[in-house]
Amino acid sequence: MSRLAINSGCASVTPLDVAGELRTELERHGITADVHDGYGLALVSVWVGLVVWCDGERYWWRTGWDDRRQRFTYAWHPAVDPVRAARRIAFRYAALRAGSSRSVLADPVAAAGDGAH
Repeated sequence: MSRLAINSGCASVTPLDVAGELRTELERHGITADVHDGYGLALVSVWVGLVVWCDGERYWWRTGWDDRRQRFTYAWHPAVDPVRAARRIAFRYAALRAGSSRSVLADPVAAAGDGAH
């Protein structure tokens, strides 16, 4: 059952609903993910270093580290298109899995890709 938020007499989809749609689409790519919500956001936990945030309007996730600016870089996708967002996230998931090893998984700093390694 869908949870709707009522805003000024109009029903809108919650971040949790939109995150659930993304999780369903990720499952079609063979990717299992967990959904968590709170504080007006929902998180889709996909893989070590791959968490997708959702505010009900867009999805966004880390894609790397910018050494020059000393900050993470992000990709985003409109929440009205979970099919294409899931496809993009599946590519990121595959790249992270291909580059992972037990040592990276054991080291959360290396897994986060903070540029220190």
